[in-house]
Amino acid sequence: MPVGIFRVCLLVITAIVNHPLFFPKENGTVPENTEEIIQKMKEREESLRLELLRLEKEIADQEATQKALEKAALVVEESKEEKVRWDMWTALSMVIFLLIELWRQDFHEGNWQDIGGEEDDMAVLGKAFKGIAFPNKAVLASFYEKRILGTTRDMARMREMVEGFADDLLEALRSVCNRDADMEVEDCVGVGSMYENWRVRKPFVCDLIVPFAPPEPYCFRCQTWCSGDSFPPDEQGYGTIKVCRADEDVTGCICDKTKLGEDMLCLLHSQVSTTRPSSEMEDLLCFRNTQYLDPDQVMKWFQIAVTRAWNRISHKYEFDLSFSLLDSPGALKIKFRSGKSIAFNLTPVVQYENSDVYFISHFPRSSLAADVPSSTHWFLTFAVYERRFIHLVSKTLPANACHVSCLQILSFLHGKQCSLTGPSGLTNYHLKTVMLHLLQTHPSQDWAPEKLEARLQDMLKFLERCLHEKKLYHFFIGNGKVPGELGFPIIFQRAEPLNLFRPFVLRRDIYRKTVDTFHEMLRNMSALINEYTVHIPLAHTNGIRKESL
Repeated sequence: MPVGIFRVCLLVITAIVNHPLFFPKENGTVPENTEEIIQKMKEREESLRLELLRLEKEIADQEATQKALEKAALVVEESKEEKVRWDMWTALSMVIFLLIELWRQDFHEGNWQDIGGEEDDMAVLGKAFKGIAFPNKAVLASFYEKRILGTTRDMARMREMVEGFADDLLEALRSVCNRDADMEVEDCVGVGSMYENWRVRKPFVCDLIVPFAPPEPYCFRCQTWCSGDSFPPDEQGYGTIKVCRADEDVTGCICDKTKLGEDMLCLLHSQVSTTRPSSEMEDLLCFRNTQYLDPDQVMKWFQIAVTRAWNRISHKYEFDLSFSLLDSPGALKIKFRSGKSIAFNLTPVVQYENSDVYFISHFPRSSLAADVPSSTHWFLTFAVYERRFIHLVSKTLPANACHVSCLQILSFLHGKQCSLTGPSGLTNYHLKTVMLHLLQTHPSQDWAPEKLEARLQDMLKFLERCLHEKKLYHFFIGNGKVPGELGFPIIFQRAEPLNLFRPFVLRRDIYRKTVDTFHEMLRNMSALINEYTVHIPLAHTNGIRKESL
């Protein structure tokens, strides 16, 4: 107990002694130290706040950097996935391309000109025939006998007369030409509808081509669009003819490209065999400053030569000869004193190698070569092979086959319609091409004379399909099924098919006019045929229909 009381008293005394008010002078600096401490604490607090802001900023920057890295990694990952997908699409595209190429090869070798003979195609493509009364077999037979046969009986006599006069004229042409400097003219060859026996519209015009060759020691080196070099689409079907020396290498000698010294001599070419200067090359009918044959120069030379030849033999004949058309340089007309006249075309051509394919300078009365790419391009004609193919196939067809009759009727109808509504983009050559395609795809028995109506409908539907697709392929170019008996050059069989309707793709106005003319011809077909058909009793018509059933 006393010890406890002592401890309480000691505590009280200690508290009194240490109270700040008990010794005021000795402890007067306490408030000043407190303010300093408070100031330092504020400064410390501010520094800590600034440090906290700095740390927060660093943390935010680190987080932003981390997000950027994660985003970059995500982009890289996506790009890798996209690259994988792109590689997959590239591979898939290559596979599709190869499949298309394989299909194209099969299409090219086999069914390269699809005639659309299936019933489904005809159901879709025969829309133009709906509501049209197609002439029956009896009406067509009467029309053909009255209108076609009645006007074509004199063709053989006319051909014989024109060929005889042309041979005499060319013989006179050879006599007036300089054999050492002028072109060498060969015998003429008859081509076209007059020599294939299907021309129906007057005036009858014989088409004769005249092959020619350069004088010695020169020769022609021909290059076609399918010879290996790339040709633009507008030059397909064309070629060029280079005038070279017979002993000149195709690639040319180095002496033509390198200046030899005065004391050096080329062992292959002497001074006598040097290339002619440009003026003499123009004498060889080349385009200026080139070695390429110019079609216009050739026609000018040919017209002058024909005129000189006629002046030499004109005293032997009792008629006049003149050039009849300005736009057809080879168009000639024989005028008799009685007022009658006979027209024919004499066109110079260049033979392609050792074949019957020819480079032709101009197409008379045809738009096939309307836009020649340049003054050195020549169009290729396969007219001799076309005539030979028709003759070859005709041997396998039934007697009095209807293939020529179909072409004649179609040519007549189209010509009549054009005389009413104006010219269209279709030509007789297009119509003949249609017949050639159908001749190759239809069996021989399908061309029996009693099937005239069916085959004529096939030709019209085939032509309608080609107009709808704007595709009508040349019969020989790209056709791997050409009979080997024709001896047709393999280079043209392996070429890409040539679309004769390509101008319709480029010229919509011509295409629209052509389609309208075709549909108008279908609507007027019965009226045009009935106009030239004798009256057929109804009983006779019904009897023929029953026989056909």
